[in-house]
Amino acid sequence: MSLLDIDYERVLLVKPEVFVYRIPPRTSNRGYRASEWKLDAPDWSGRLRILAKGEKLIIKLEDKNSGELFAACPVDAYPSSAVESVTDSARYFVITIKDESGRTAFIGIGFVDRSDSFDFNVALQDHFRYLKKDEELAKQPSLDTEKKLDLSFKEGQTIKINIGKKSETSSGSVPRPKPSGSGMPILLPPPPGSKSTRTPNTQTQQTTSKPNASSNLLDFD
Repeated sequence: MSLLDIDYERVLLVKPEVFVYRIPPRTSNRGYRASEWKLDAPDWSGRLRILAKGEKLIIKLEDKNSGELFAACPVDAYPSSAVESVTDSARYFVITIKDESGRTAFIGIGFVDRSDSFDFNVALQDHFRYLKKDEELAKQPSLDTEKKLDLSFKEGQTIKINIGKKSETSSGSVPRPKPSGSGMPILLPPPPGSKSTRTPNTQTQQTTSKPNASSNLLDFD
């Protein structure tokens, strides 16, 4: 099934612990540096989930106990300005969050383990790689639109079939072979039967709660 045809929300990644940092505004075109953040004093910590529905993808930061939404980051492409890696570490990123009114803000996020940041990166890359592949397949002509082999007769075209006469030998009677032995026909056993069972596949759908308002520490534009 194509990603474009999926109409339910899928959970691509769950990380039970992520840290959020208030970051200084960017003053030049150079990339963000995590060393300029207060890494020893994060402003918030909680759970991170990456969710996808069709081609849409969203990163949600939630309270690890109640599941209450802290911030959400819609991602339309990756890499993009929605999610940027910092220049001095593989464990920190800058994401663009949006509230329900459409206002945006930039915050830093970080993981304790490098493997968590690797999983975060891969989940984003895989989604958009599969999406690109689906779009390319959709552009290819289907088998129905391809030119089919024309086996119909053209105008004035005929076909001639010669049916030969039966030979004298074929029309005569053929003597039947005499049964041998006891005269009982030999019956072959039937082929062995096979039974197979199929186990239906089940598909677990996971849904998420409706986003709530973000925390007051976020500076939305």
